[in-house]
Amino acid sequence: MKKTITLLGSTGSIGVQTLDVARMHHIRVAALTANKSIDLLEKQAREFLPDIVAVLDEGCASKLKAALSDTNIKVLKGKEGILEAARYEPSDTVVNAIVGVAGLLPTIEAIKCGKDLALANKETLVAGGSVVKELIKKHGVKLYPVDSEHSAIFQCLQGCPDNALKKIILTASGGTFFGKTKDELKNVTAAQALKHPNWSMGAKITIDSATMMNKGLEVIEASWLFDVPDEQIDVLIHRESIIHSMIQLKDHSVIAQLGVPDMRIPIQYALTYPERLPSPVKELDLSDLGSLTFYQPDTETFSCLRLCREALRKGGLYPTVANAANEAAVQLFLDGRISFLRIADIVEQALSQCRFDTDTVTLEAILETDRETRLKISEK
Repeated sequence: MKKTITLLGSTGSIGVQTLDVARMHHIRVAALTANKSIDLLEKQAREFLPDIVAVLDEGCASKLKAALSDTNIKVLKGKEGILEAARYEPSDTVVNAIVGVAGLLPTIEAIKCGKDLALANKETLVAGGSVVKELIKKHGVKLYPVDSEHSAIFQCLQGCPDNALKKIILTASGGTFFGKTKDELKNVTAAQALKHPNWSMGAKITIDSATMMNKGLEVIEASWLFDVPDEQIDVLIHRESIIHSMIQLKDHSVIAQLGVPDMRIPIQYALTYPERLPSPVKELDLSDLGSLTFYQPDTETFSCLRLCREALRKGGLYPTVANAANEAAVQLFLDGRISFLRIADIVEQALSQCRFDTDTVTLEAILETDRETRLKISEK
């Protein structure tokens, strides 16, 4: 393919799978970035021979620079190195697979430089949706969703007449603890929460799946991506993760996108749209499945989904607060400092304590709100 990409977050789950797609379709990788996983990053750099690599951790960047001294690959470091990679001129598309709100600024820099975006970083739109959408319109770039659910919706909408959409139906696996009660979740450990039944993902997103926060964030992201309000977005538990999402039209027809639970399908579609090319993913055999099941989400036990909907309805900086509080709380849980159920409690408390003018959302306000929310939680 005549496509050149920058891959932000190349050593994470989405990053590794993006390189599978790039390898199969001979997509040029001009820049790679990572946080500090330099052993894998060095291996990737030697295979794909990007012009530059950037490492957020400056100590790790120095080690990687020494390790790659026998190549012509330029090694950048720190936050500015990541932003320089996002701006890198030869790339026409930036794949943002950075985890968390840290992906917001690289997204903005890429847009300002006229890059199309393949976006796996949902926090970009959750925290900065209004700013990002305005910049996309101003600079005339294209945004392709990589999340399996949003890619499914994007695919289902192809050829859909204007004003025909009635609602979006996001499917959710239900995570590790589907069907559990609050009493059963009081003492669960991070190791237990990280055992997702269907998907192989990073730690943060797997915990978000277990709390249903991931689906709440996806409701907010879907609202920005497809310009629909909260009341036009349903969530349905689908344990098999075969139907990745659906749309319902005004005549009550329902269109669904199905596939094996493998992120390389939505990644490839984001990079090859509108083409449909051979995939590294195995073929779906419906006869092997036997049945597909569906359930309503339990928003009392898994209240993060409800909290995200409330933040979306309030608008302004409330989604930023919800996201920041969750990221901080998830890290506390992974560190063994709080219980699993405290994650939702912390998010709810952060939302209840904030008072914001919803009409004044700027990048500066988003970043400051994110910082203040995290600081308050870390001080508890």
